[in-house]
Amino acid sequence: MESSTATVNSLSRQIETPRLYLRQFTPDDLDELYRIYSDAEVMKYLSEGVRNKEETAADLFQIIGDWEKHGFGLWAVVNKQNNQLIGDGGLRFLGKTPEVEVGYVLAKAYWGKGLASEVAAATLKYGFEVLKLDKVVAVADTENRSSRRVMEKVGMKYQHNFDDCGRDRVYYAIARL
Repeated sequence: MESSTATVNSLSRQIETPRLYLRQFTPDDLDELYRIYSDAEVMKYLSEGVRNKEETAADLFQIIGDWEKHGFGLWAVVNKQNNQLIGDGGLRFLGKTPEVEVGYVLAKAYWGKGLASEVAAATLKYGFEVLKLDKVVAVADTENRSSRRVMEKVGMKYQHNFDDCGRDRVYYAIARL
């Protein structure tokens, strides 16, 4: 796994990385999250696709609920330089399975800067060191080379391809050392 210089505050469930804050979402994040989730290019490879404001609100309350129900979930990814919400990232259950998945979505202006890898590395550190997970998985569309590079950069290993409701996906995993 890529070494992470993330500082984890397990009591408040926040993480600070060199360039980002990962904090819990609040209802006040709706407009900024909608700005990201309504971008067709950002949402191209996500199974739920572009979200309208009502769908984004439902997603936001699901994210907040996951933290209450499971003690983990997706964080709001905030750029330290301008204190702007630029995406989400963190841990969640993979569909209706008991497996825990790392995920990340960033606004297009923040692509290609290594920030998704920073989010994924910090998330894995939190999952293994704080939550004591034995394994974390990740899935992506086969064509989503950028997401696959992030998975590989943080030490995840390709396991297999699978069909997800007609979409060809790849499955990666990493175990706690």
